[in-house]
Amino acid sequence: MPKTRKRHVQLELPKLDKNGQRRGGKRKGAGRPKKGFRASEKHKVRANHRASEPAHVIMRACSDVGSLRRHAVFLAIREATLVVAASEEYPPPFRIVHLSIQRTHIHLIVEAANRKALWKGMQAFSISAARQINAAIGRKGGQVFADRYHARALTSPRQVRNCIAYVLNNWRHHGADRERLKRPWKVDPYSSSLSFDGWKQREKIGFYYAAPKGYPPPFVWLPKTWLLSEGWRRYGLVDQLEVPGRGEE
Repeated sequence: MPKTRKRHVQLELPKLDKNGQRRGGKRKGAGRPKKGFRASEKHKVRANHRASEPAHVIMRACSDVGSLRRHAVFLAIREATLVVAASEEYPPPFRIVHLSIQRTHIHLIVEAANRKALWKGMQAFSISAARQINAAIGRKGGQVFADRYHARALTSPRQVRNCIAYVLNNWRHHGADRERLKRPWKVDPYSSSLSFDGWKQREKIGFYYAAPKGYPPPFVWLPKTWLLSEGWRRYGLVDQLEVPGRGEE
């Protein structure tokens, strides 16, 4: 009886790139590792930005930086607001209007002429802030913020009003208003709250709070967009004691 012939199957060798590495397919452990307990913003093309719509931006700090609510760090971030404001154009294509600093992240409400102006302005701010913070806390270098900021367009008066309350009263959301400070504060000292003219308590008193002696507030712009200057007021001024929820986070 004749023997059965063996059938040989041609094996396809994996394709290698110019560095001799195997490419293609999802592999366990592949890709950029997550930073800390929270992954950074997904790497995708940013949406187009309209000049008429302000944006709420969140920047998260790396865990080894420590709390951002320190006087030295506050001064470093303030310096970064001055660096970004030093533009040859007026009004500049990118403007920080509101800002608040929390332990692990920074909230901004900004205006930008377009998508390019938004990312270039945020790039300039994040680079300057990182350099200043590293110098302030004695680090010789290293990453300060996660590699991608989160930005969301604010498209309606109600949305803008809620976001302003969320950003400027964010210290109450996180319980930082109950911490012991050098002087009693009605608004968050680690924010641009003194420059805000929409506090309900100030409606019949004056424009905005005067800065206490020795306190250098961050540099922010008066709003230029209708939504951020007038539109949001349709839904009422912001109470200093308002505790925002998680809707804007």
